[in-house]
Amino acid sequence: MLAQTGGPAANIYVDYAGALAVVRSLISQTLRQAGLSSLGSRRVAVGLGLAGLSTGAEAARIIADLSALDGLASVRAANDAVTACLGAHRGADGGIVIAGTGSAGLARVGGRESVIGGRGFLLGDDGSAARIGADAVRAAVRACDGLGPSTPLTRSVMQRFADDAKVAVQWALTAKPSDYGVFAPLVLDAAGGGDEVGRPIVEAAASALAALARAVQRLGAERIALVGGLGQSIRPRLPAEFAAILREPLFDATDGAILLAGGVLPDSANRSEG
Repeated sequence: MLAQTGGPAANIYVDYAGALAVVRSLISQTLRQAGLSSLGSRRVAVGLGLAGLSTGAEAARIIADLSALDGLASVRAANDAVTACLGAHRGADGGIVIAGTGSAGLARVGGRESVIGGRGFLLGDDGSAARIGADAVRAAVRACDGLGPSTPLTRSVMQRFADDAKVAVQWALTAKPSDYGVFAPLVLDAAGGGDEVGRPIVEAAASALAALARAVQRLGAERIALVGGLGQSIRPRLPAEFAAILREPLFDATDGAILLAGGVLPDSANRSEG
């Protein structure tokens, strides 16, 4: 490895221009840190796994917008579920259930990818951190209005809005999925303590992820990995039947993007790096 950089989220569905700016910046930073900012020839291959990318036309648009960058020999782009699946199975066939800020399932069988869910915050993302957080905020506002039960969870959520429903409404006008996702750990903790509101929210999320796993299985994926930042926290709450189905990913989505770009991976991941 010559360089590694990080940056904010890049979801082309939420903000195409903002996501493109993030990607451009990270490419430039990485090349500069690697000492490759002034290339005499185009020799760098880029692989991108992007949230919100759902069509070939969107991938072509990203590729066209980035191909003019100095030093890039090739650019390939796919949905982040695709790169996560490539990494999880080291490029082999298999499936994944993503439980992160968003959620989705993907099966890769015979080199063909089929996406289940992952339709964005408004039309999908069931079982995700964003949906868990949104359900909690909604329940908290209802409790504040006397339309639902008041529990330690709803009171904790409303404290973030100065116990004022109008403040929550104003916040929601510009809130992004990641903003809702911040509440997910609070909900998981509350559910673990038997909170009347938190428990059914987490149970519904676990049921949604189990449904994704079943759908991926029906598409022919034999090895299915659970990935995403929420995965390990919610795994114990999944139906017991999936304990024998869901495997640990071999590599991560960054490794999948390396494969997408045409790179190679070692025989096994270095798990000490997380």
